[in-house]
Amino acid sequence: MQSPAMASRENQVQERLLAAPEVQSEEERAYYSDEKVIISVSDDDDDFGAAEDDSPAPPFSWRKLWRFTGPGFLMCIAFLDPGNLEGDLQAGAIAGYSLLWLLLWATAMGLLIQLLSALLGVATGRHLAELCREEYPRWAGIVLWLMAELALIGADIQEVIGSAIAIRILSGGVIPLWAGVVITALDCFIFLFLENYGVRKLEAFFGVLIATMAISFGIMFGETTPSGKDLLIGVLVPKLGSKTIKQAVGVVGCVIMPHNVFLHSALVQSRKINTKRRSRVREAMRYYSIESAAALAISFVINVFVTTVFAKSFYGTEKAAGIGLENAGQFLQDKYGATLFPILYIWGLGLLASGQSSTITGTYAGQFIMGGFLNLRVKKWVRALITRSFAVVPAIIVALSFNSSGSAMDSLNESLNVLQSIQVPFALIPLITLVSSEQVMGFFRIGTKLKIVAWLVAAFLIAINGYLLMDYFVSELRGALLGAIVGSFLTIYVAFVIYLINRGTSLSIFCNKSSNSPL
Repeated sequence: MQSPAMASRENQVQERLLAAPEVQSEEERAYYSDEKVIISVSDDDDDFGAAEDDSPAPPFSWRKLWRFTGPGFLMCIAFLDPGNLEGDLQAGAIAGYSLLWLLLWATAMGLLIQLLSALLGVATGRHLAELCREEYPRWAGIVLWLMAELALIGADIQEVIGSAIAIRILSGGVIPLWAGVVITALDCFIFLFLENYGVRKLEAFFGVLIATMAISFGIMFGETTPSGKDLLIGVLVPKLGSKTIKQAVGVVGCVIMPHNVFLHSALVQSRKINTKRRSRVREAMRYYSIESAAALAISFVINVFVTTVFAKSFYGTEKAAGIGLENAGQFLQDKYGATLFPILYIWGLGLLASGQSSTITGTYAGQFIMGGFLNLRVKKWVRALITRSFAVVPAIIVALSFNSSGSAMDSLNESLNVLQSIQVPFALIPLITLVSSEQVMGFFRIGTKLKIVAWLVAAFLIAINGYLLMDYFVSELRGALLGAIVGSFLTIYVAFVIYLINRGTSLSIFCNKSSNSPL
């Protein structure tokens, strides 16, 4: 039997959820009702004013799984962007097959975080950026928004540059880097064109790009024939040497992209789900869990293809330390030539699919982040152009500055990785805080065991990214003045992280006082 306090709080949560459809007409939303994919046309599903029920979720249906399939594959693009591919090839070239186990567990941790993001979006009908605006003080919300934008800009520059490199490879060097950046910027119009034809068309387009990566890197895997035995040992047997710490940090650090956490909580709202019925929320999460796991399994296989190709080709060689996105294809071409297809162009095609897909999802994420934090009511094409310009202008400057220097480009990528690492706590801590809150999640707040696991994973990922951050500052900073500035910044940074953790802990204690049996 419920206590009066618990019953009162559940009533408040339900009143808030029931009010959501009316709010849709007044506030910026991830998807409006006419944009959503209809899962079922039964009267039961269309009765969005019905009271919640405790009935079990409907039986499994392959047709419904197909209708739910899409958001997870858009989400998995962040695990396949040019930054991840560079981390893969460097891990393979320098550490061989030995870090494949870490790639597997990093992907599993990424799946946990993304499923929590999906749960937040499905159970509340609102995405992470919107909830941060509502649940945090205005000043904290503004800071979180700025951090999310910085993370997105850093990721987007890498993705745009990655696409530009691919275009230069495929054009035989005719198209310079800056022109490739401009061409890549035009993908915004592809995105807008496809979005006008519905969510499913956009998801199908990304499916084609993922298939292109899988086929391209699969052909490379077949042509170079890495050792199956070493691959299996690398996946199953944990091994970490002192000389591969940096690559290990890179493998884990690339997994959690802050903007992707915001993105997934919005993408799952593209399906029309009766959130007033617990059985429908359970059903949605079951299908989203299956499709997200399948999508990340495919991304894991693609990452393994890239890692093992470069492990077989360059591990233990003098070239290993100097391989990056820009020269990787040429190194492969010099080694293998064209056994079946010119491997340089196969690499370029896969890299282009990676860069194009990730830049478009970056534009998508930017829309949700800006709209959610600022409640910015402007047309989607205007917001897409604003979001695109945030990355394209810096990317063009970068392309003009680093057009002919591979080492400088590597330094830039390292700096951008650090920029994104700084932002990781500002996505993970609010996410776990909100999915642990009965006030926000109601019946679907996560239980104690899952919350402990989530915090441990978050702490590990934050620590890994913190190591990358400190290593960068120690190796790059010179001068007392610059050191003092960075020290002041780090003090403010740590203070804000502690504030977020303390607020989450306080909210959890408050909710536990209202209910002794969290679900």
